Amino acid sequence: MDSGFPLEIDQPDRGPGFVGIQFCQECNNMLYPKEDKENKRLLYACRNCDYSQEADISCVYVNKITHEVDELTEIVADVAQDPTLPRTEDHLCPKCQHNEAVFFQSQSRKSEDQMKLYYVCTAEDCGHRWTE
Repeated sequence: MDSGFPLEIDQPDRGPGFVGIQFCQECNNMLYPKEDKENKRLLYACRNCDYSQEADISCVYVNKITHEVDELTEIVADVAQDPTLPRTEDHLCPKCQHNEAVFFQSQSRKSEDQMKLYYVCTAEDCGHRWTE
């Protein structure tokens, strides 16, 4: 079935081109790349029905977009009110200069063997989070 999208073939000077989106001839759902390991070929298969077709070009490109979330944004400012957390007056808040903060230790996801101290300002209108 013609998907309506342009199909470019490999060009030695430009490299592999855009293949486009393929659609199922049975139910019109999108076809996804699937490896036929037994026959060593690439198929486009429907996830809704049993339809599949052999790929014209046996190369699949995956574009993975990752987004790293800052660990500080995951800390809820309400932890400043937690009476079980230790408090310190030795670390001024970099945002409001309040002299009290709660702190706790947590293992960093970026480095499995590194432990960090996280601080949260206890000032009512601040709640700033930082680490040193």
